[in-house]
Amino acid sequence: MLEDSIDDLYDSAPCGNVSTLLDGTIAKINATLLGWLGYTREEVVGRLRFSDLLTVGGKLFHETHFAPTLQMQGEINGVALDLRRADGSRLPVLVTSAVKNGTDGQPQLIRTILFDARERRAYERELLNARREADAERERLRGLIAGLQHSLLPDTLPAPPRMRTSAYYHMASADRVGGDFYDLFPLAADRWGFFLGDVCGKGLAAAATTSAARHTLRTATAYDPDPAAALAHLNTVLYQDHLSPSHRHCTVVLGILTPTPTGCSITIAGGGHPAPMLLHADGTLEPQPVTGGTIIGGLRSPRIVTRTFSMAPGDTLILYSDGLLEAHPDLDADRYDEQGLQTFLTRLAPTTAPAAVTALRELLAGFERIEDDVALMALSLDEPLT
Repeated sequence: MLEDSIDDLYDSAPCGNVSTLLDGTIAKINATLLGWLGYTREEVVGRLRFSDLLTVGGKLFHETHFAPTLQMQGEINGVALDLRRADGSRLPVLVTSAVKNGTDGQPQLIRTILFDARERRAYERELLNARREADAERERLRGLIAGLQHSLLPDTLPAPPRMRTSAYYHMASADRVGGDFYDLFPLAADRWGFFLGDVCGKGLAAAATTSAARHTLRTATAYDPDPAAALAHLNTVLYQDHLSPSHRHCTVVLGILTPTPTGCSITIAGGGHPAPMLLHADGTLEPQPVTGGTIIGGLRSPRIVTRTFSMAPGDTLILYSDGLLEAHPDLDADRYDEQGLQTFLTRLAPTTAPAAVTALRELLAGFERIEDDVALMALSLDEPLT
């Protein structure tokens, strides 16, 4: 009775059981596997090899990987294969095989257990489809974010007479809109206004603040070309929402460019922003710090620092956000910092706005880690403005 029970357990087990000779010829097979395949025992035992039950791809894998691994290790577990039914259809299974040795220690048989993997395969397909849909949705979201980011920046950067300009924006994350911004625009009396700033944080709140800052500064300088007054006006606009959870402050440097007989005069006002760099035609570099200026939008009455300097033919002015200074050239390196930037720019001087921005873009491309967005804008003077 016990022997009958064991035979019945083997034959009607919920998994497929098959024993083969060492050359793969089927010596024993249970009713479960025969039922899955649609064969009779007479059609299989002693007539087919195990590999004959596999699809073309399964046979190739069996010959090149499965059988050699089994021969070397004596067992192989949980391999996904496809069986070929008598009607030509496929049956996905998980296969585990082990070599049975005789009393003399020599291999005698190969015992194989097969589990129906149709539900698992269907689940994997569902997961794959869900992954594809998620990837497609993520790409769509990235497209929307890139479009939103682009809308916060000027479509093109104009150039004052006898000047060249260039700008670049690097998004540290394709999944979140950043808060860096810049602009260059004409004013009355042949003057030009320009600014570059950085709103704290990322996301929609930062994007809203970025849009408000850019349009506020353009409007303010149109009415009063005093850069300090323009920043004070922006501070009033941003500070009025300082109790709101969506409140954001920013750092910014704003300048007014005025033509002179020998070049141009620039007055800048800064609120907590890194110093612009002036590269002279003689190859020297002169930072233009506005040290002591406080962030804009964080205090009711901020401290705004101004300075005035001149640009001569061959000079280039570079503005940037602090994402450049906080980048890591190497995985284990410290942040780039202002001293590293000055050393790099000194090697460029003299240069032009397009060449400087191109060099900085290449510099960023070589960094191992850039944690924050980076905005760059450069202006170079080719000849005196008259």
